Amino acid sequence: MDSLQGFETSNAGPSSTALTPNFPASLSMTAVTNMTGNGNGNGNPLSVTVSSSSSTSPTTLSRYENQKRRDWNTFGQYLCNHRPPLSLSRCSGAHVLEFLRYLDQFGKTKVHTPLCPFFGHPNPPAPCPCPLRQAWGSLDALIGRLRAAFEEHGGKPEANPFGARAVRLYLREVRDSQAKARGISYEKKKRKRPPQAPPSLPPPNINQNQ
Repeated sequence: MDSLQGFETSNAGPSSTALTPNFPASLSMTAVTNMTGNGNGNGNPLSVTVSSSSSTSPTTLSRYENQKRRDWNTFGQYLCNHRPPLSLSRCSGAHVLEFLRYLDQFGKTKVHTPLCPFFGHPNPPAPCPCPLRQAWGSLDALIGRLRAAFEEHGGKPEANPFGARAVRLYLREVRDSQAKARGISYEKKKRKRPPQAPPSLPPPNINQNQ
């Protein structure tokens, strides 16, 4: 699975600036200025932390919850860096598609073009100049986490941009195109039921009085 850590930045600067975009009342966002970048030449000026207005419980979060929180912060950072800056209340499925296409530059999955001699081969024998992209499975899991986080932060299910029809169609297109490029089938396989043991028969009733 591809990682989105290349997009995130660390908090290395002492100064902080509070932003008050037009988010739902249950959201609060704090942007911390960071001019050092992430060490790979793709410095991002803002690192955004999104927190709920309710008190945070000290319980240890699961791996899924931690990843969901990081993804939510990453998307909030993308909104702040958007030109012009975009508020969550005005975010649509089209903006989610922009975000997914933007993440492709941090992908680690080789996707062969139709002109590549390795097109359709899952394990090419040699390197090629085809681009790296976010794997379909990574994007699908990311959208699932962001869809859940949106509603957990006060968003209405019917207004969830991560569940928009355009986003579902895009994910399906990415799945099909990557399946053809890499020769991988994403069709769901039917689960094989374990063979059932024949019912045990009761012991024969032997007449001892014969």
